[in-house]
Amino acid sequence: MDAGGLKIRVRDAYSAAADAPAERHPFPVGRQFAESLGYPAKWLDAVPEVSVEAFAGVSDVSVFAEIAKGETVLDLGCGAGLDSLIAAERAGADGRVLALDFSAPMLGRARQAARQMRSNQMICCRADAERLPLPDGSVDTAMVNGLFNLNPARTAIFRELARVMRRGGKVYAAELIALERPEYPDLVDESSWFS
Repeated sequence: MDAGGLKIRVRDAYSAAADAPAERHPFPVGRQFAESLGYPAKWLDAVPEVSVEAFAGVSDVSVFAEIAKGETVLDLGCGAGLDSLIAAERAGADGRVLALDFSAPMLGRARQAARQMRSNQMICCRADAERLPLPDGSVDTAMVNGLFNLNPARTAIFRELARVMRRGGKVYAAELIALERPEYPDLVDESSWFS
């Protein structure tokens, strides 16, 4: 499969999780999964269910990221907005969170959750990770929760992250990494990208 076809399949899989989070997906989705990764229950309780029920990250990146009051935070591949909303609370009223995703249904959930929380500092935007619609040096802290292994344009993504980060800015990324080759490589198919 070419890179464009893979990107469409990944977008469709995440969009399906946003449209029907309780259905079966090739990756874990939802509150129980978020709790298993270390998101405190009290934080999840404070975020609208529309965001929590479609969470599909790989780590609790917004929990361990150092986010100071007043910072501009980029949540690259924001999904349903869980990390963005937590970051918005941590950055405070003077902070700003740029929530970017390429899945319209996921971004719709993030927008709905931001409205429900009356989070005026969260800005949601549909965008590709390899072409960020942001000015140079405009981000203090970036969070990337499980995006790199699903997008073959990694070099362009890293280049874009370097471009938008201010000097001295911080990038917090979490990713799944295969430590061994599959035991039965002939059984590996496109859904294996998510496992």
